[in-house]
Amino acid sequence: MTKQLFTHRIWVTLVLLIVSGGSPARADRCDDLAAQLKNQIDGLAVGKTAANLIYLSHPSATELTLGCASRNLTNQLFAKADSRKPKPAFIDLVASAAAIIFTLPKDDMMSGATRCIRRMGIFRGDDVSTRYRRLDMRCARTRTEASITISRSTDE
Repeated sequence: MTKQLFTHRIWVTLVLLIVSGGSPARADRCDDLAAQLKNQIDGLAVGKTAANLIYLSHPSATELTLGCASRNLTNQLFAKADSRKPKPAFIDLVASAAAIIFTLPKDDMMSGATRCIRRMGIFRGDDVSTRYRRLDMRCARTRTEASITISRSTDE
C-alpha cells in the first residue's frame, strides 16, 4: 500500500508541474532588452516602466526611452538631445542602443542616425522622416533641442 501511495504522489506532482508550465517565471522580453542595454552601454541607467515604455537615462541625452512591442511596432527607441545640433556622443549613444535593440551593426546605425540628423535644415525643414535598413527614423528639432525616434513596424 505504501508503494501505491508513493507512485500516486509522483503522478500528482508531475501533473501539477505540467499544468503550471514547468518552468520558472521569466522577465518580459522588453525588460531583458533594457538590462542588455544597461550592461553593454557605459553610463546607461534603467528607470521606471510605464505604459509600455521603459525610461532610460544617460549623460549624453536629456530623455531616452525604450518602447516595447505593441500592435503596430516591434520596438521603438526615442532619444532627445539638449542642443539643436546633437553632439557626436549623443549620436554614438543612439547608434549603440539601436544596434542592440534592432540587432544591426553599429556602423549601419551610426550612418542612419547621422543621415537623419543631418537632413534637418532649410530645405527639408525641422521634421524629417526617413527609412534606413527597414527601420523608420524620424528626426525633429526645436529652437533648443533635437530628437530622434527609431522604430520598426510589425509587418516587416
